[in-house]
Amino acid sequence: MAKTKQQKEQAVQQIQEKLGKAKAIVFADYKGLTMKHLSDLRNKLRDVNGEFSITKNSLLERALPASNFEGPTATLFAYDDQITPIKILVKALKDAAIGKVKAGFLGVDVLDENKILTLASLPSKDELKGQVVGLLAAPLQGMVSVLQGNLRNLVHVVRELRSVYTLSEIQKAKGGES
Repeated sequence: MAKTKQQKEQAVQQIQEKLGKAKAIVFADYKGLTMKHLSDLRNKLRDVNGEFSITKNSLLERALPASNFEGPTATLFAYDDQITPIKILVKALKDAAIGKVKAGFLGVDVLDENKILTLASLPSKDELKGQVVGLLAAPLQGMVSVLQGNLRNLVHVVRELRSVYTLSEIQKAKGGES
């Protein structure tokens, strides 16, 4: 059943709202993906506060006049983390060996296919945080190791002295009783 003019206007308005809320947007060709692929992809994206919706090109052109896509187009909206949803989408398309990213936006920057694929290869926020923690912890671990080394050396020297001198000889050397 064809949509009424009012339904189309509501759809355009919803797309515009999503475009305004999203921190990153990627347009992709989803042709050939099965409903299972699409459902799995949507579930994974929902977990990272992303959304993947199939949009008619005519409605997309009304919501975003600069868009001029041919063929079936789906839109990824990333609302919080910009990179993780893009990584999930690119991985899903690569795993299925079907579909491809067309273009997108990161904030106000326009992204072509190569830039999107480059973003998808970047480490996630959690991976970057882990790397920073590792870099900050490395000097501290080195300091602890050096200090433990000095303590080990002291214990080694004391053991050597004990094996060479008897306790009474050490006390005599200090001027104590035997």
